[in-house]
Amino acid sequence: MECLYIVVPCYNEEECLPKTAPVFRQKLADLVQAGLISPESRILLVDDGSADSTWEIIRSLHGEDSAFSGLRLRPNRGHQNAVMAGLMEARTRADVTISIDADLQDDINAMDVMLKKHAEGFPIVCGVRSRRDTDSFLKRFTAQSYYKIMNLFGAKLIFDHADFRLMDRTALDALALYHDEDPFLRGLTTRLGLPIATAEYARTLRVAGESKYTLKKMIKLAVRGFTCARCKPKDTPRPPDPHIAERLF
Repeated sequence: MECLYIVVPCYNEEECLPKTAPVFRQKLADLVQAGLISPESRILLVDDGSADSTWEIIRSLHGEDSAFSGLRLRPNRGHQNAVMAGLMEARTRADVTISIDADLQDDINAMDVMLKKHAEGFPIVCGVRSRRDTDSFLKRFTAQSYYKIMNLFGAKLIFDHADFRLMDRTALDALALYHDEDPFLRGLTTRLGLPIATAEYARTLRVAGESKYTLKKMIKLAVRGFTCARCKPKDTPRPPDPHIAERLF
């Protein structure tokens, strides 16, 4: 059985994390019980320079249960950098990773499908929203337009896929060759030259707290998508992230 690291970026999640951490822990136990992953699997919580008590919560979770590990970034580096830091840390520790946001808007039960498709031979499995019932007409229209424009510019995005995805060590080794300071992971994923499967799921409302994606951050992410098409891999893996202030393993 393979060792799974569930990589969870966290930014000011003091309201959300106490409610979702037990859900992550139970899911990890269920996957072990089902024989899909090894008992050495972990939940890696990445604190992206939070200004609240997020890191104290992560430290407490780790102290109570070794299934929780933690990374603390300083200063705030942004969602994509937090995910990348977690993935690169897990690359030397795990056989396979699944990245998912702390708010559990993504269906955690889709992990079963992801792991089964990985067992079929897919090094990357992307979670794809099956519908946008909770979105306004304007949000649905802008989302569809965004993906069309991105693909037109060569970003090659998977429609309705964000950052809920499985990547095994082969995929992570390929991703490590991209040294971008401000990565656009959903664009880089399709540039690795590896087979990709998808797993559909229904997205729900946040368990607690508010979305950290402001309009400014969304515009920045969109701009990053355009430049991603010109990203080139290096000959050697990216160096360790100098912004990691603390590790809990």
